[in-house]
Amino acid sequence: MGDRTSNDESRNISVRDRRFCIRYPFAADAIILDLETGAKAEGVTSDLSMGGIFVCTSKPLPSNTRVRITLTRKDQKLEALGMVRIVKPRIGMGIEFLDLEQPHYGVLHRWVEQLTKSR
Repeated sequence: MGDRTSNDESRNISVRDRRFCIRYPFAADAIILDLETGAKAEGVTSDLSMGGIFVCTSKPLPSNTRVRITLTRKDQKLEALGMVRIVKPRIGMGIEFLDLEQPHYGVLHRWVEQLTKSR
């Protein structure tokens, strides 16, 4: 019976909602800016992948909000454009990266590479 529930739930998940990159535990300070309204959310990441991040924040932005992401860890900074894909009220939001320019793509790649090696 438990398998049946799992199968039913998986049918309801769209391809867009499924993760397509391995996520790694990762902590960085995050500032998220809503590009339309200027609303700002701050938090800390809980995981990272080449495709996106999850930011723990008590005030997540609405789903499908286009955002500018600024991540800071130690002396490194990453900036990217993204879209809020998953919202967990009072917990946080999952953000898909849409555009990263050099050198920010290089920072992301180095972070993920370091996390892969430390596993």
